[in-house]
Amino acid sequence: MTRLFLCFAILLAALTTLPAQAESFYDFKYTDTNKKEINFKDFKNKTVLVVNIATRCGFTGQLDDLEKLYQTYKSKNFIVVGFPSNDFREQSPESNEDIANICRLKYGVTFPIFEKQIVLGKEKNGLYKWLTSRKNYEGEIGWNFTKFIVDKNGNVVARFDSKTEPMDPKILSSIEKTL
Repeated sequence: MTRLFLCFAILLAALTTLPAQAESFYDFKYTDTNKKEINFKDFKNKTVLVVNIATRCGFTGQLDDLEKLYQTYKSKNFIVVGFPSNDFREQSPESNEDIANICRLKYGVTFPIFEKQIVLGKEKNGLYKWLTSRKNYEGEIGWNFTKFIVDKNGNVVARFDSKTEPMDPKILSSIEKTL
């Protein structure tokens, strides 16, 4: 009986020390390229476009339009957040500082750019696990510059692949519906 109790106690301790699964978009915190931790609770009541970015991708030019999108709607509680990733053919091999400099100096990006993250496979970060498991939007992302729109209540309401340009009417319509 003592041995059974000990096994149960060990199992219970192991289960209670496992990291909690995020239940909400607002449960996440990430460090941006300025070394500032950003709590996603700060995005409550905002429409958020989450995009995995790369510096050496055929779609990198979308950073210009992502910034344009951000500038167009930021006064209406809209924000773009970029997650650099080197998951697709090593198209972001630079350091976080270099990625930030490329985004800011070459493309004029002012929206938050987070530190490089894994967004694909078993090792993907918690946010991308959460995003890619939402009903109607589940499944691995296919490439850099996949875009998710999260409404003011923290719900994923749209997902667009890399080929959908940031200023595409489908994206604009999805954003405007959530503002």
